[in-house]
Amino acid sequence: MSEINNPEFKERSTLFINDLKAKNRSEATVIAYAKDIEQLLNFFSRDGISSLSKVQTEDLERYKQNLQDNNYTPKSISRKINSTRTFFRYLLENSYITDNVSEKLAHPRFETKPPRVLTEMEYRALRDVSRVDIRLYSIVEILLQTGIRIGELAGLTLDDIRKSKDNKIDFLYIKAYGSHPSRKVPLNKSAKKAIDEYIEIRPETEEDTIFVTKNGRPLLVRNIRTAIDKAFEKAGIKNAKVNDLRNTFIAHHLSNGVSLVTVSKLVGHKRLSTTEKYLNLVKMQSDEEKNLKDL
Repeated sequence: MSEINNPEFKERSTLFINDLKAKNRSEATVIAYAKDIEQLLNFFSRDGISSLSKVQTEDLERYKQNLQDNNYTPKSISRKINSTRTFFRYLLENSYITDNVSEKLAHPRFETKPPRVLTEMEYRALRDVSRVDIRLYSIVEILLQTGIRIGELAGLTLDDIRKSKDNKIDFLYIKAYGSHPSRKVPLNKSAKKAIDEYIEIRPETEEDTIFVTKNGRPLLVRNIRTAIDKAFEKAGIKNAKVNDLRNTFIAHHLSNGVSLVTVSKLVGHKRLSTTEKYLNLVKMQSDEEKNLKDL
């Protein structure tokens, strides 16, 4: 994507991104907003708009249509509209514009698929194919047994492995980031054992992240995602993503009677309503199992 050439656009974009950083938004969020707003402002320039104060709802509708014409998915377009609205709210709050024309910009309609939850056969198969690699097995086990996010796992340091008085692993400490507060994540025997086994063979390095490459460098999110995607393929698990391990943790705990509030705190959901979305899925699975037993 080309750099923003309009001086006003460039200045407002920079100030907006700095404002997001000052509000401690996560690095991934800031990068996503920066790309979306750069794309929006470059469209304005191509469309002959020289100042943000001259933007009308019709201009934003043309931008939305341009995204559709370039085969962006409804979900991607909806995210870019959210970025646009946040940007225009910032402009209004700082008196760079007098009217927020983005409020009238409608989101495209799209179906939200229910969370993908691995079956017992699937997550057992994933574990089996991962056992040949102690590091990968430890990663899979932590994600399955704690429900933490892949970014949280990649950011874990050795100091985040909190131990009891007898020097045995007790829990993981997830540091605060962006708008997410810190939290303690309990570990079961399986997860503790997987971590212990990996720490024993972990390469010596000055890096303090738990998971590192063979050369001792921090294992990045994309490295973890690629490794798990390959494991999915090897295990014959189709249409699955890394986040489905988190979905599986949530659904499993809810179906076993763990309270909604407790699960929400364990996985770091900011809103209880996010966790509630899994209840219908759990109920559907329970009904299906009951129907199978009645056959």
